[in-house]
Amino acid sequence: MAARILYVDDEDDIREIAQMSLELEPEFEVHLCSSGAQALDKAAAWQPDLILLDVMMPEMDGPETLRRLAAGDQTSAIPVAFITARTQTHQVERYLAMGAVGVIPKPFDPMRLASDVMQLLRSNGRSQ
Repeated sequence: MAARILYVDDEDDIREIAQMSLELEPEFEVHLCSSGAQALDKAAAWQPDLILLDVMMPEMDGPETLRRLAAGDQTSAIPVAFITARTQTHQVERYLAMGAVGVIPKPFDPMRLASDVMQLLRSNGRSQ
């Protein structure tokens, strides 16, 4: 069964690159969102195995989106990893303390993104 990956980023070109990168892994089914609000609706309806969430987005940023996902009855069990350029140790520790299951640095390596995501899925018991 394919692993469902929801990628959330407000930048069109980054979403496109991420989708192509993730779809290199035939086990992934990838859906995209361009905002935190859109991600809340999509996550509740689609129930992804992992959400990859940009930290810096207008209106509702990644940390606020994560807070709302964690508070939602239908979304609280979905693991979330941040994708961000803000990867200093104290920042990563803060994201993990918020409940993120991991942090993937931006810019990500398009050839490694799928394997990084597979590793996150395995470490969260979401993949065989």
